[in-house]
Amino acid sequence: MSAADPSGRPRTTPIPRTMTAMVQDRYGSPAQVLTPHEVAVPTLGDDDVLVRVRAAGVNPADVFLTTGRPAMMRLVLGLRRPRPATRGQDVAGTVAAVGAKVTTFRPGDDVYGEGDFGKTTGSYAEYARLPCTVLAPKPAGLTFEQAAAIAMVGLTAHRAMRVAKVGPGRRVLINGASGGVGHAAVQIATALGAEVTGVCSTRNVEMVTALGATDVIDYTRSEFTERSERYDVILDNVANVPLRRLRRLLTPRGLLIMNSGNGGRILGPLPRMATGFLLSLVVPQTLRSFSFTPTTADLLALTELIDSGALTPVIERTYPLVDAAAALERVATKHVAGKVVIVV
Repeated sequence: MSAADPSGRPRTTPIPRTMTAMVQDRYGSPAQVLTPHEVAVPTLGDDDVLVRVRAAGVNPADVFLTTGRPAMMRLVLGLRRPRPATRGQDVAGTVAAVGAKVTTFRPGDDVYGEGDFGKTTGSYAEYARLPCTVLAPKPAGLTFEQAAAIAMVGLTAHRAMRVAKVGPGRRVLINGASGGVGHAAVQIATALGAEVTGVCSTRNVEMVTALGATDVIDYTRSEFTERSERYDVILDNVANVPLRRLRRLLTPRGLLIMNSGNGGRILGPLPRMATGFLLSLVVPQTLRSFSFTPTTADLLALTELIDSGALTPVIERTYPLVDAAAALERVATKHVAGKVVIVV
């Protein structure tokens, strides 16, 4: 995976002492609190990689971290301001430097991945520090923008389909099929041989159909929970209908995966997650949420899907780094078709 010049020595990239990053010193709306600052380039630990960021994906999680809503998140992030102060978890770029113990990457390698906000510096910056274990070589067929768009949503969708044991003969309903995780899940479930039904708005019906869904429900024209069809798996990315109505769409031993929640400004998804857990104790159906820490191995599995043509990220729009606040505001509307990406 290393990149070398003709002499066999690793390529090096001059690294400045400072860089431009989008920084916030308090919680609030992106337009109010996210501004460009000149800050020090991150220093590396032994197992870290310094990435010259070329593109950064924008996710709902970045909105939550910026606004500090739901408020319970501040117990982990910081009561008055988030740590770190720079947003962004998805990244695609070129390795600028590596820690003393890193053997899997060298300066000059093109990489992509998803960083944990507690262990990385944010990717809305010219440089970002990430553990080597959350990066993989960038898929050759993707641009930096596409690679940054697919990391978090692709990993989430892939893990959800694995948890659900999706395969031939399985009937899968994806609520929020045109969004970030949804548009990836439609493609992955289709590639696994499932019969996929997507739920989206009128303007995205054509897109979801093109992604591989065999049936697309326009929620603006019909109430999908009133259909007579039953599904083995439901992936709920929206949390816009009560669990009891979603359960009616499941087969007797079907699985509902909750990838969202709407518990208000304080508790966020916790009430819905707790209700699902308790219901699973008394009904034959399974209602569950899931979380995991992605690794290089997970990214390599995702790359296989990308390289095979089974998964292609959809990008609604790109924004320059200085307009990161506008990119977050767009994602906050919850009506993005595919992904929004920041170009650095």
